[in-house]
This record gives sequence, structure tokens and C-alpha cells, in this order.
Amino acid sequence: MKSMHDESNTVLVTGGAGYVGAALVPALLAAGYHVKVLDLYLYGEDVFGPVRHDPRLTEIKGDIRDCDLLRAILPGCDAVIHLACISNDPCFELDPELGRSINYECFADLVDLAKDSGVRRFIYASSSSVYGIKHEHHVTEELPLEPLTHYSRYKALCEDILLGKRGPGFETVIVRPATVCGYSPRLRLDLTVNILTKDAVVKRAITIFGGEQKRPNIHIQDMVRVYEELLRQPRARVDGEIFNAGYENHTINELADMVRVRVGSDVVLTKQASTDTRSYHISSEKLARTIGFRPARSIEDAVDELKTILSEPRMQRSLDDSRYYNIRRMKEVALV
Repeated sequence: MKSMHDESNTVLVTGGAGYVGAALVPALLAAGYHVKVLDLYLYGEDVFGPVRHDPRLTEIKGDIRDCDLLRAILPGCDAVIHLACISNDPCFELDPELGRSINYECFADLVDLAKDSGVRRFIYASSSSVYGIKHEHHVTEELPLEPLTHYSRYKALCEDILLGKRGPGFETVIVRPATVCGYSPRLRLDLTVNILTKDAVVKRAITIFGGEQKRPNIHIQDMVRVYEELLRQPRARVDGEIFNAGYENHTINELADMVRVRVGSDVVLTKQASTDTRSYHISSEKLARTIGFRPARSIEDAVDELKTILSEPRMQRSLDDSRYYNIRRMKEVALV
């Protein structure tokens, strides 16, 4: 890759107005990149705030399934960070055909068009859920994939597609993120740590379904740093590689206890039975060993940030806004 300060270094971020993208794009601009964002903007068109008028930012409202649009915007891009998808299992199961079309069926076309347009590095956001339920203490990138759901199966299939397209001049990197937590300008209140914190702050009560399921997490600012580092690294370190990206593996019970400690001892914890057996944990030692990345923020940091934001009067008045809840928003807009 070119130097991050080379003004011709342009990155396309698909899904760039989403939860992670809304934090990533300003960071890329601050690092000196030119950034193109391709997004449907279902969750609001004002997520970039003060950087919206940065001359190095190009916002494109559109669908990643539109090949003509991709042909128009990919030329001139040095790298792609592909975040766009119907995210997580519940959202995918709301409309499996829609999920398949966005998460899988258009992927090969996107990769081919990127390669043909001169993109040199393609970074794909897969998911740590592709491992399924593992009993090994250290779930590393070398273990076989055993996805349990349609969402995770298509993530795994896209990994295979991308690796198959790798070649001279076209570098591929796959990231398997843990569940992201913390504040973003495109806030989500339907992710485990964020849900628990919102309920603790607003309701002074947390309801846990099951509790022994493990959920690996990573702070959103650390997730941003992962993508930044993968853009900066020389080809020899990252081309063709797969990296887990997480920090702490905790059960839902443990996460709830952390939230209660940070928010207040008056928060009431209630437990209910659950049929959700999904339980994931990962090791991110390869990321540390290969590129020297270590997370700098904790789950507690995410809880503290969310607590502050959620306590503000403007947030108290808008907590029912569907933009904070993916499934609710998808139902409203009738995405097809």
C-alpha cells in the first residue's frame, strides 16, 4: 500500500455509514486517506457530522448489488473495506432471501469488479461466528469452520470466494471480528453489551436470557484501529491472511455483572431460560503476533461511554428511534 499520507490513497468503505463505518470513516480521514462511502443510509444521513464537508470524503447513496454503480465508483480506489451486509443472525433471519442477496450473491461480482478496477487490497469483514461452537480454549484461525446459521454460513462462503480471487496485484485480507461494543455516531442499541448498558441506565434492570453463552467482544475504537492497521501493513504480512479480532471472551452473565458494577448496584438482574445455544469465543493472538495489534480499550470503557451518552436528555428522548435497532428499521423501510 502507499503511504497513508499519500493523498492519492483512496479507500472505498462499503456500509460506511453503519455502526462500525461511522467510526471508521472519520478515523481514515484523520489519517490522511481519501474515502468513498457506499451505503443505503437506512439509519440516517447525518452520521458523519463535522467531517461531512471534508473534501476528501465522497458519499454515495446506493446498493452494493448495483454492478453499474460499482463500475462507476471503484476506479481510482486503492483499497476496499467491505463492511456492508445484513448484520448478525436475527437480522438475517428476518428475511433470509434478502440476506442471501446482500451478504452472498453479489459478493463475487464486487470482488471481480474491484480487481478489474485496480484495487490492490480488499479487506473483508467476516464474523467470528463462522467457527460455530468450539470447546477448545483457544479458538484460532486454523480451526475448521462450523457455522451454525445462514448468516455465518454465507460469511464463510464469501471467505472462500475472496481467497480464490487472490492473485498478483490483488491482496486479500479477511477479518473475523468479535461482537463490537461502545459508542458510534450511528449508534446501535441491539448488541449485547450495548443492550445491557441501555437497560441498566434507562430501566435500572437487566434481563438475561440463558447466561452461560459466551460472547467475544471488542471495543469499536479498537475495531477501527484493526482496519487502519490492515491498510498500513506491508503486503508480505497480511496478503492472504485471516485474522480474528477480539479482546475479551465472557459469558452473558459476566457481561451483565460488569455492566451492573459500572452503572450502579441498584440495577436489578433477572434471568430467564433461553433456547439460544450460540456460544462463541476466539483467540486474537495471531493479530498481535503478526502486526503487533493489542486492544487498548475494554468492555468497561464501552459501558462508561454508553452510560454517559445514554444519560443525556437528548438521548433519553430518542431511545425509541428505530435507527438504533436494525430489525425494527428493516421492517419500517421494507428493504428488498
